[in-house]
Amino acid sequence: MTVINPMWIPVPTDLTLLPDDVHVWRIDLDLPEAKLRELRKTLSDDEITRADRFYQKLHRHRFIAGRGILRTILANYLGIEPSQVQFEYEPLGKPILGSIFGENRPRFNLSHSQGLGLCVVSCDRPLGIDLEYIRPMSDLLSLAKQFFAPSEYGLIQSLPPQQKQEIFFRYWTCKEAYLKATGVGLSKLREIEITLSPSDSAKLKNVDDWNLLEIKPGDNFAAAVAIRGFGWQMKYWQY
Repeated sequence: MTVINPMWIPVPTDLTLLPDDVHVWRIDLDLPEAKLRELRKTLSDDEITRADRFYQKLHRHRFIAGRGILRTILANYLGIEPSQVQFEYEPLGKPILGSIFGENRPRFNLSHSQGLGLCVVSCDRPLGIDLEYIRPMSDLLSLAKQFFAPSEYGLIQSLPPQQKQEIFFRYWTCKEAYLKATGVGLSKLREIEITLSPSDSAKLKNVDDWNLLEIKPGDNFAAAVAIRGFGWQMKYWQY
């Protein structure tokens, strides 16, 4: 199975984003209180409002960590302070860098699950990323039947229990990464068909100009990146 287990490299002091680069960032979201207070200061008023809506402290802290670190990462590329990063939102809520940064502003996408986050950045390539914690689900088969193509559901149904979970989340992350990259909502999950198996890497069916890359960011996690085009160079950073 071609799932990449990356070597996550500490960020260099001379970080640059070249035209063919695709950078994937691994982010730990469970941070000390002092670091969270520092990151909270970089958030916009609407982000602080969103953070304060979380009833559970753990979820609130992970939101602050995710948005604060996202701002820090993007600020490094833009050469500004994290608090100066401005976002706009596409119709279905996907954040993009504000038009103030010009037509050639970097593209990015963020995903998180449990205490882990992944962020992907490129100069101008459309891309998306999804991350899921692999866990037992009592309704796994019913969800697969509802959201997956018949061939995908058939494969999951034929597998032993442990492989059912793994393949379900591989399908899910691949589909959602592509849907996030294209700005299409989850209502289209069933329309996006993926070919994969326990021994083969994932590919988008009937889609020629997009690539899927499956990565393993940690034990019991599934993740996928969808990237448009070819000839890109992947780099993996540990924030």
